[in-house]
Amino acid sequence: MEQLSLPEIGFYALAGGATEPRDLIEEARVAEALGIGSAFVSERLNLKEAATISGALGAVSTTLGIATGVTNQNFRAPTVTAAHATTMQALTHGRYTLGIGRGIVSSLRGLGLEPPTTAQLEDFAGVARRVLDGEPVLDHDGPAGTWPRLLIQPKPKWKTPLLITAFGPQTLKLAARAFDAIVLHTFFSDETTAKCVKTVRDECERIGRDPSEVRIWSCYATVLSDLPEDAVLMKTVGRLSGYLQGYGDLMVKTNGWDPSVLERFRADDTVRSIRGAIDTIATPDQLRHIQTLIPAEWLSAAAVGTAQTCAELVDRQFDLGVDGVIMHGSSPTELSPIIAAYKELRRPELHHGLSNNPGATRSKQASPLESSTSTV
Repeated sequence: MEQLSLPEIGFYALAGGATEPRDLIEEARVAEALGIGSAFVSERLNLKEAATISGALGAVSTTLGIATGVTNQNFRAPTVTAAHATTMQALTHGRYTLGIGRGIVSSLRGLGLEPPTTAQLEDFAGVARRVLDGEPVLDHDGPAGTWPRLLIQPKPKWKTPLLITAFGPQTLKLAARAFDAIVLHTFFSDETTAKCVKTVRDECERIGRDPSEVRIWSCYATVLSDLPEDAVLMKTVGRLSGYLQGYGDLMVKTNGWDPSVLERFRADDTVRSIRGAIDTIATPDQLRHIQTLIPAEWLSAAAVGTAQTCAELVDRQFDLGVDGVIMHGSSPTELSPIIAAYKELRRPELHHGLSNNPGATRSKQASPLESSTSTV
């Protein structure tokens, strides 16, 4: 029997602090067998360098959409980034989306880089789109940088969608102006997710763009409660704590949470003793303690429970206006019973016309450049 395709469902390859890159080979196999539409690649500058992981995924898969979710625009020269994207599109025959984001301020500055401004992100998107369409960009001098000559030859055959991750209204509106897809952050409340969707759609209407041309993904922590306790703690408490370490003020502001809770979290001796990402190196005992510092309301912005409960919560995300849900934090094998339950309650009419390419708009597969036009 033909496998039901779920283009509205994604997962993160090598979720969390992965230490064995070859695990993605099995992840891709299982994901395709389950019908999962796409794999997202978050970049960590250790064993999860995004270009390598994306290429490996493209080589071992035949149907999975693939997106960097995300890398930073200033990690690589623009032509290097464009060459990666066009190589991925040729390798996968149109299954790839290039995703970028602002990055974590402390991490970027540790590399001697500054986080990009909204103007720089928009300028980069415009330049990248032109280069990825095979257009020469000569003597560019803009917010993103100064480049005498940017060109990919021969002209790329496949059009590459652009994706961005976002928190605040400036980036959400930028997505409406300059990108094809957007990934919202994990541990967004339902109210925050719905507000983000409205911001993007309203900005599209304001500038005269069809709102359906921007594909909005909810990045939704999805964890079976019958996994070992230590694993559940790491995928929930550990993951949220890692975000609070990196950009807690933004998380709290975006969700309207109590900032005094974040202050107590940061001042806690256990938290302060962990020299690195909590979601990578914290011990189970440390996580149990940290759990007492985080309100249940904050952790409830996720799907945690039985397979049926998780499936119902995932499906409910579509009522908030998103086009796709990334079941974040779990491997395809761990997601298998949730996917089975989700297929039983799936509403196919909501997902008609979607492509497995996570940046492609409805009824628009990534297509050869000579037969496609850009709307941005």
